[in-house]
Amino acid sequence: MARKIVHSDDAPKAIGPYSQAVQVDAGKMTFLSGQIPLDPKTMEIVQGDVVVQADQVMKNLGAVLKASGLDFSHVVRCTIFLVDLGDFAKVNEVYGRYFTGQPPARVTVQVSALPRGSKVEIDAIAVS
Repeated sequence: MARKIVHSDDAPKAIGPYSQAVQVDAGKMTFLSGQIPLDPKTMEIVQGDVVVQADQVMKNLGAVLKASGLDFSHVVRCTIFLVDLGDFAKVNEVYGRYFTGQPPARVTVQVSALPRGSKVEIDAIAVS
């Protein structure tokens, strides 16, 4: 199986043992690692509420998709991790702005904590 590691300087560098995305031949599937609301220039969590954080997460996913030669229309599956499910509606509104056509399959779960104190993390699988 051909496997290509995808990296974008316009998205935060990995802060652990993972790639921003891995692209494989299988119709070409790309598995995007979870993104938290890191500013790729400062590598710090963006300041603001869960709406600001969710928007940065989606920008980071968009940058990795672009580096893969893809966009949000190629995404077939996402997982949203929230520290507080009470933020679901706010994050859902931001998320929906990025998926204007047919949205991908999705799972949303509440977790006890996320890296660097983030309020939201999202991963994705895309197919071209």
